[in-house]
Amino acid sequence: MEDLPLNDLDAFTAIARERSFRAAARKRGVSASSLSDSLRRLEEHVGVRLLNRTTRSVTPTEAGERLLQRLTPALSEISLALQQLDVFRDSPSGTLRLNVPIIATRLFLPDLASRFLKRYPRISLEIVGEDTFVDVLAAGYDAGIRYDERLERDMIAVPIGPRRQRYVTAAAPDYLERRGIPGHPRDLLEHECVRHRFLSGAALPWEFERADETLVITPKGPIIANTIEMQVSAAVTGLGIIRTFEEVLMPAIERGELVPILDDWVTEFSGPFLYYASRKHMPPALRAFVDFVKGEPRKEG
Repeated sequence: MEDLPLNDLDAFTAIARERSFRAAARKRGVSASSLSDSLRRLEEHVGVRLLNRTTRSVTPTEAGERLLQRLTPALSEISLALQQLDVFRDSPSGTLRLNVPIIATRLFLPDLASRFLKRYPRISLEIVGEDTFVDVLAAGYDAGIRYDERLERDMIAVPIGPRRQRYVTAAAPDYLERRGIPGHPRDLLEHECVRHRFLSGAALPWEFERADETLVITPKGPIIANTIEMQVSAAVTGLGIIRTFEEVLMPAIERGELVPILDDWVTEFSGPFLYYASRKHMPPALRAFVDFVKGEPRKEG
């Protein structure tokens, strides 16, 4: 095994993670055929089939899955060892992989990422937006962004983005004309509502707070979607009442397409955090990003 090229192992992990030769090739900046050659060499060396591939899918075999689990932390350590050489260069470099909630990719991360990359042009960001909670390290990410109720307690958390956010409720003027204006969250049970469903399949209830009072309801309605754009469009066209991040609804509210309701029941909560594992030797790209985020002015909303 001493003549087994490290590049072939890296190619295998890339293909196995992406479940696609083309997607892995795009991320590696190489051709799909070169990855295929690397996989073929690796399978010939080990004498075991590692990936099942058809014209429609690429999936690890049992042996491939086991190898991937062992290789991921090992290759991460090798990558980290090489990145430590950045201290001998003028500026940090490397790829920083982040797993973030989709709302972060819409509200604050694009601007922050743009300013960060302008300061550190030798670093590249790989951002995956998803609302499913994953183990960032096991999945091969360097760090994640989450809200405090979903933070893992053994991770380091650094505030990022707005420090206070609010959930507000709104509806189109014509909907309110037809159905009336609800005066209490319980009234929503008699209304049509536009709801959000996560890719995991979960559709969370709506939680309302006023002073020391908390109320949780499960509304119903004609549409449920996993994209903010679809939900806002449905509410604007009068299909039902929507409840989500104030920043998301504010453009439609300012245009008069939506009208805020239940103002006494606005839910305020803590903003998101950048979180990562405690490491004695942090990758330079991650260290640069953490320091950059810590240097950002704190915005209350």
